[in-house]
Amino acid sequence: MTKQIYNSVNADFGARQGKRRPMYVQVSELLLREINAGHWREGERLPVEAVLAVELKVAVGTLRKALALLESDGLVERRQGSGTYVKRSSPEAVYQLFRLELLTGGGTPHAQTLSVRREANETVAAHFNVSPDTLFWRIERKRFLDQSAIAAEEMWVRAVHAETLSAAELDESLYRHYREHFGFWISRVEDRLRVFPATDWAADILALPARTPLGWIERLSWTGDDRLEEYSRTWFNPAICHYVSRMC
Repeated sequence: MTKQIYNSVNADFGARQGKRRPMYVQVSELLLREINAGHWREGERLPVEAVLAVELKVAVGTLRKALALLESDGLVERRQGSGTYVKRSSPEAVYQLFRLELLTGGGTPHAQTLSVRREANETVAAHFNVSPDTLFWRIERKRFLDQSAIAAEEMWVRAVHAETLSAAELDESLYRHYREHFGFWISRVEDRLRVFPATDWAADILALPARTPLGWIERLSWTGDDRLEEYSRTWFNPAICHYVSRMC
């Protein structure tokens, strides 16, 4: 009999009902994710503080504390009268919200967006605590580690964020797309793990027989003001990869 595994992990390493991290810490982690995703490269100057604070919808003082935290870690350099520059990325934190690794170790993640469509889903609506006929954008993606196809994933976000949406316009970093186009950014996530049979579409993406038992991740993603903005489900092939969460 298949053993069912259930585990909850918060990206902020704190329980959902526990003490929340200060906003400047959340902002520093967001900026770190952007740097590691290549949005700002080593030696490149970040936007001026006033502009970046407006974009992130935080006070300039909060942003400055976040930048000071990154500077203390040696990740950025603040030059008087010039601005803040990327000093280096943090390899240990690259793709810190992507938890899958090859069984042989590591692997560089990337994604292919397969389809985007607007639809209602009663199960998804229940997580958002909205009417069952509420429309969402459903985004289907194929995930890779190096050249190996390791997972099929679907993300659901509220349809009100965009009148139209296509696979071609989505950034590979969906969190970045959310921030730049939908006006919100993800502060923390909760992952729930178990073994679950592959649906027909997931099995097709991974070239496996339908109903094959696979690792399954159900993720809830919140903004800094505690608003649920994304629900996702990921089927991954345990013969190739596994779920890894580290605390440092």
